[in-house]
Amino acid sequence: MNLHGVPRMTMDVDLMLALNSENINDFVEVDQELSLKPALPVTLNDFANPEIRDNWVQQRNMIAFSLCGSEQNMPTVDILIGAKLDFDLAYKRRESRNLSGINVSLASLEDMLALKSLAGRKQDLADIVHINKLLTAGRHVD
Repeated sequence: MNLHGVPRMTMDVDLMLALNSENINDFVEVDQELSLKPALPVTLNDFANPEIRDNWVQQRNMIAFSLCGSEQNMPTVDILIGAKLDFDLAYKRRESRNLSGINVSLASLEDMLALKSLAGRKQDLADIVHINKLLTAGRHVD
């Protein structure tokens, strides 16, 4: 939300990954390099297992898998696993930004709206208002 221009006090970063085995394995390697640990008492191998992830989504209504850093001031990294959004289509609609020389892909405002609508928490409902204002002002990707 911050990168779309909506100021928020948040200590997490939401990521949407292609949940295929090659991409998950690459992510687990990066995660280990960054020394991130699951917030729940599970392992990264559990996260890498599609049957276990499906069980989390279907039986426990899990939307995001959270990872925490070793330092207290590090943001939590939430990997969206229960998002009802097609990754390939969302990736085609993404917005690209250059942040200090690093190219970052952001979910389009339309996809952010869909994700926030599904979550339905109080903060998400407030974010929906801001997203709709941005869309009304013509800030969207076709």
